[in-house]
Amino acid sequence: MTPADLMLRRYAAQGLATEAGRIALGYFSRQESLGVTMKGAQDWLTVADGAVEDFLRARLTELFPGDTVIGEEGGGEASDAVWILDPIDGTANFAHGDRTWCISVGFLVNREPTIGIVAAPALDELYVAQRGQGVTLNGQKIAVSGVDDIGRAYVELGWSPRVPSQHYVDMIGRVYAAGGAMKRSGSGALGLCHVANARTDAYAELHINAWDIAAGVVIAREAGGWVSDFFAGDGISKGNPILCCTPALASQLSEITGIS
Repeated sequence: MTPADLMLRRYAAQGLATEAGRIALGYFSRQESLGVTMKGAQDWLTVADGAVEDFLRARLTELFPGDTVIGEEGGGEASDAVWILDPIDGTANFAHGDRTWCISVGFLVNREPTIGIVAAPALDELYVAQRGQGVTLNGQKIAVSGVDDIGRAYVELGWSPRVPSQHYVDMIGRVYAAGGAMKRSGSGALGLCHVANARTDAYAELHINAWDIAAGVVIAREAGGWVSDFFAGDGISKGNPILCCTPALASQLSEITGIS
């Protein structure tokens, strides 16, 4: 794939994510329209998830018919050029009127995260990244914090019902014992973005799906962050653990979380 091909895809994804954000905001502003259901314990679904994914899938397929698309709601097949979508990441927040949610559009070339667009329209934020080309937030360059002392680190820990709760409790204990402070916002995609723009110093989750972080991996790496090799093995189809942090904390946090 040529540089021109990648640039075209980046600009297209940026525009589509922005338009998808407007669609999502239309639902978000009318909470009675959300049609909330549950796919499982703490696994929320709204009609907005389907509407946004359908829009993105249709437009990407029309623009780039040789690419494949994987979405959280509609599935799909991986290929050497694949879009990985989360139409609403942070659906529990979205369904409760909390503005911490986003639309995540990632593009992988030969399994390498290459383009990452995250639109958080309720926060008026748009993250745009391309491998080797840097990353911006609303057009301004961003970078990780550079914190090198776990005693000063602000760590976000995601949670998944696919992992025994005790494993999370143990990890929380290890982070506190090392001197770190913690938060949880409910969006893995924004969790990686917040490392990228230095709102936090690390994000870790013991299991997460590819659509949650395909875009965020590019964004965090282009901001100077260290990110574990999520796409090793069956990461695209089955998910993996994720650790993203400022580089100076990578060794210590890898030991604390067990994620390398």
